Amino acid sequence: MDFNLFMNDVVDVARQDIREAGYEELKTVEEVDAALNRKGTTLVMINSVCGCAGGVARPAAANAIHYDKRPDHLVTVFAGQDKDATERAREYFEGFPPSSPSFAFLKDGKIVTMLERHDIEGFNAMDVMTKLQQIFDNHCEEV
Repeated sequence: MDFNLFMNDVVDVARQDIREAGYEELKTVEEVDAALNRKGTTLVMINSVCGCAGGVARPAAANAIHYDKRPDHLVTVFAGQDKDATERAREYFEGFPPSSPSFAFLKDGKIVTMLERHDIEGFNAMDVMTKLQQIFDNHCEEV
């Protein structure tokens, strides 16, 4: 099998997983700026093709939002794929080094907190879902 075709399939599945969970995919710098400057709370899932993204981060992202409190906006950028969009998103995460997969939580366009790769890798999806919901409890309104 051609490696590039295989990787395209992996990327397509990773993109589809997070879109189906209800996250808006941001592929350009302009889309990132528009999305991350919205009023309210925004959860950014920094997607990737690694195993901890597919086995932990995306399932946690999909399930954490079925909760009493949740962010106003759910968006995603894809590290290693949509490089310009990912770099722009990371400019909003002041004080946090690049990390993927990861989750950034913003309020009115300003970074509040992040779950970095070290908060995801080595944990299971339920652990990460709980960490996300703790952020929601602290910073989101009830739906």
